[in-house]
Amino acid sequence: MLFILPRYAWGDGSYRYAQLTALLEQGAMPDAKYSMIGPILSAPLWLGGRLFGAEEWWCLRYNAFLLIGGVTFFYLALRSRVPRRLLRTFILLLVFGSMFPYHQLWYYGEVFTAILVMTGTIAILIDKVRLGWFTVVIAVASTPATLPALTLLTAHRIWDSRRLRWALAVLAAVTLVMLESWIRRGSPFNTGYDINYGRRTIMPFSGLPGFSYPIFFGLLSLTLSFGKGLLFFAPGLFLPVRSRLKELAGRCKRFDPVAAYELWMAFAIGLILTYATYWSWSGSTFWGPRYLLFASVPASFVLAVRVFRPGTAIGADVITVVALTMSLWAGLNGAVFGDVDTIKVCWPDGKGLYEAPLCYYTPEFSALWYPFVENKVLTTGQQIYLLYGLAVAAYLMWRPVMCLARRAAGLLAPAVVRARTVRW
Repeated sequence: MLFILPRYAWGDGSYRYAQLTALLEQGAMPDAKYSMIGPILSAPLWLGGRLFGAEEWWCLRYNAFLLIGGVTFFYLALRSRVPRRLLRTFILLLVFGSMFPYHQLWYYGEVFTAILVMTGTIAILIDKVRLGWFTVVIAVASTPATLPALTLLTAHRIWDSRRLRWALAVLAAVTLVMLESWIRRGSPFNTGYDINYGRRTIMPFSGLPGFSYPIFFGLLSLTLSFGKGLLFFAPGLFLPVRSRLKELAGRCKRFDPVAAYELWMAFAIGLILTYATYWSWSGSTFWGPRYLLFASVPASFVLAVRVFRPGTAIGADVITVVALTMSLWAGLNGAVFGDVDTIKVCWPDGKGLYEAPLCYYTPEFSALWYPFVENKVLTTGQQIYLLYGLAVAAYLMWRPVMCLARRAAGLLAPAVVRARTVRW
């Protein structure tokens, strides 16, 4: 993953890299809208790369290192508290069967926020409370639009623990956001997003500024659209799992899986409600629902739990296998095929007027399904990753598929016996 897949310096990631370079080379404090909290922590990679004339090469692997560090912390923190097979399944899904494989190829900021919120909440639940809240606050301050999601997460934690002090986390995050704005732009209220809107296209609500998109249409698009919908990119998010989590709690030591799931879901719901009103809810040409990367965390956890504890009905197992297949394909698709030729496919007019109806809502032009429409020539590294990813997928699919096959055989056995008694 670190060395064989092509990486991309483009879009918001290139702006963040330019800001970091200006700061480290010239000592110039950038006043652009993107937070510097995440990029500044990649400064050791930039400085180390400078020794070999490869600053960009190393910085483009920053998100991969964050992902590796996040799952390593997750494993070390919970290996004596949670069944190992469940941990292994969750980590493999997160690394190979989620939206993370694509995001880690870039220098965007969503991986930083998602990984720190995931690890921070785990730290909170294993009694590393101060470290956990500090990590979550840093994560949210690096993406100010996630403040509503933090508010929901904090409110849920207050309700569970009956401790009002956790509200200080929201105050701390707001303070950090305002402090960065003050230092970089001269005013705590100058976020840099004062002039923030998109181009006017054939879509009826295009061209609106800020968070003014109709939430009804935003929710429909972020959940159900073929090119950006979570139903296709993180299907585990929509599956019931609470009863299985309660059963699982008896096998966990000093860790509450129900609390972890609920905190993650609270944050994910906050993100969905917030970005459903954003003029660029889609993340534009970026693969999948860009701003909802964190949804992969609870979605992968749900699938891992459902694989670990099969249901009592064959229908539930069928749903698990289908969702698992879709999630694994999303991970492989993102890492290997990615955005396809966006300009050619989504911008046939060169202006993006038809990008939304083509690539957000039409299944044939969705990044997930376009590889079945037009073949893409893969690099050697992509071919190697595809084969390895398919092997991981086979490993993860084996147990639930065999369980489903045994149940199906049991249901079909009476019909087979009866069929054998049929005579001319």
